[in-house]
Amino acid sequence: MSTSYDVKLICKREIAEGTMEFVLEKPPGFEYRAGQYGDLVLPDSSGVDEDSNKHGFSFASAPYEDVLKMATRMRDTPFKRAARKVPEGSMVKLLALWGDFTLHKNAAVPAVFLIGGIGITPVRSIIAQATHDKTAHKITLIYANRTPAQAAYTDDFERFAAENKNFTFVPVYTVTQGRVSADTLRQHVPDIAAPRYYLAGPEGMVKAMRSLLIQAGADEDNIRTEEFDGY
Repeated sequence: MSTSYDVKLICKREIAEGTMEFVLEKPPGFEYRAGQYGDLVLPDSSGVDEDSNKHGFSFASAPYEDVLKMATRMRDTPFKRAARKVPEGSMVKLLALWGDFTLHKNAAVPAVFLIGGIGITPVRSIIAQATHDKTAHKITLIYANRTPAQAAYTDDFERFAAENKNFTFVPVYTVTQGRVSADTLRQHVPDIAAPRYYLAGPEGMVKAMRSLLIQAGADEDNIRTEEFDGY
């Protein structure tokens, strides 16, 4: 069962090529775990009907932060065309809370994130919170995009890596470097069988990375996925 909140759209901004972030007021007492998600419902004034006025988004913000952030690739759909036009300061509805794509509790087990495109949103939340909490998790993020211009939150990840000695950021730009491969894994993950793996991004990418991990020797029970289908 979800809970409904009326919140203000504080601002919206382009954070990467074709990617827009929506910053919302955080309701008093609102609590969530890094990596979870909710539904954003546009107001009636947006002109979209009930079949098109709602979309689920992971929180890119971390629980310790005082606003809520969601981000999406701005594709040509009724929801996203309308969302682009909603004025800053408008009241929107937030339905929450769902999801278990969250960091495991055992800090002795390393975490490796293999992420493509806008699948980065829950990961930004998880790594920001882990850095804030100074957890002992050894965390590696391998983040694939076609070009640097399409990669969201890279400045944040570079800052987290500077602040958090347990966090390693590995950007991969496929136009110049090619796709993430077994060699990429071996270069940045010393013991393939040891970590808990988190995969998020387009469905095809997630399936390919899952197969790659299993072939490389990862434990299939230690792979968690979040597929962003139709994002």
